[in-house]
Amino acid sequence: MGSEQIGQGGLASKASPGKATILALGKAFPHQLVMQEFLVDGYFRNTNCDDPELKKKLARLCKTTTVKTRYVVMSDEILKKYPELVIEGCPTIKQRLDICNEAVTQMAIEASRACIKKWGRSVSDITHIVYVSSSEARLPGGDLYLARGLGLSPETQRVMLYFSGCSGGVAGLRVAKDIAENNPGSRVLLATSETTIIGFKPPSVDRPYDLVGVALFGDGAGAMIIGTDPAPVTESPLFELHTAIQNFLPNTEKTIDGRLTEEGISFTLARELPQIIEDNIEGFCQKLIGVAGLTHKDYNKMFWAVHPGGPAILNRMEKRLDLLPDKLNASRRALMDYGNASSNTIVYVLEYMLEESRKMNAGEADCDWGLILAFGPGITFEGILARNLAI
Repeated sequence: MGSEQIGQGGLASKASPGKATILALGKAFPHQLVMQEFLVDGYFRNTNCDDPELKKKLARLCKTTTVKTRYVVMSDEILKKYPELVIEGCPTIKQRLDICNEAVTQMAIEASRACIKKWGRSVSDITHIVYVSSSEARLPGGDLYLARGLGLSPETQRVMLYFSGCSGGVAGLRVAKDIAENNPGSRVLLATSETTIIGFKPPSVDRPYDLVGVALFGDGAGAMIIGTDPAPVTESPLFELHTAIQNFLPNTEKTIDGRLTEEGISFTLARELPQIIEDNIEGFCQKLIGVAGLTHKDYNKMFWAVHPGGPAILNRMEKRLDLLPDKLNASRRALMDYGNASSNTIVYVLEYMLEESRKMNAGEADCDWGLILAFGPGITFEGILARNLAI
């Protein structure tokens, strides 16, 4: 596993008293780096499949996803140890969970350590954990193993969010915001960790949509420190989390459908998902930006940190909201470099957002307000009205 973190840099804006802020970001990945151009041959070789039509379909999908590189836990060593993972219909949930539980814990620990190092304060100052994953299932959960791995106090208060899918990272940020604002002086560690091994399967003509996941999803972990009233000398806030909301769309619960079976987790995504998000995104965004007195006329002055569920979702958002092409740059870069890493991806998007902000000259930004958005099972919309304090 490897880890990275992003520095705070210079502070341009002051945080509002009592409002939650993101104080540091960190990330970690497994060692296996997959280049998209080599994925097709490797996947069909590893799964002992030689179906030419399925191979052509995956090759097409790999081009349309816009993904260039991804990190994955799956390796030749794992397949050698567990050859049953590529046998159609073989009950392998125990083996998958044995691999996943260990992998997500290790990645979460590494991402958290990277984040804490950049934050600059002692691990003993962490008062709460919010842990997010759709890649493990056990009692006690990954929150406890993360706390133990970091050497946190037994008095650390923990919250665990399981199987929130792609909206999990922003859902965790919403929960961390509530904890921080209702517990003055607290410092909340939000950790997300995911691996696709829980759903890894051989190609099948009966499950054509599985190939979308093969072409799109990646593994990794992310971490953030959240707290109010940053210490002026030792902490430099990155984003202020002003208002957070969650909405679900009635009668869409089958649009993103996941089932945990004896063969692992099986996902199906309905073709109409991008259209449903496009049809509902503007009303959701207007609920949030109205709090700051903003309107649709301000869309291209704001920043947009959007979970990149796939290029179709980003393209439809851009079209519906009439966004300038550069407004979703951070999301498109995260998708290209890491794939859709589920709940982790919003951490990578925010990192790129900060990188772009720091390239701006003083006074160049039109507005420090923006939205942090993600979409998950339900269909659930998660959104946070935020201020970029690095511009």
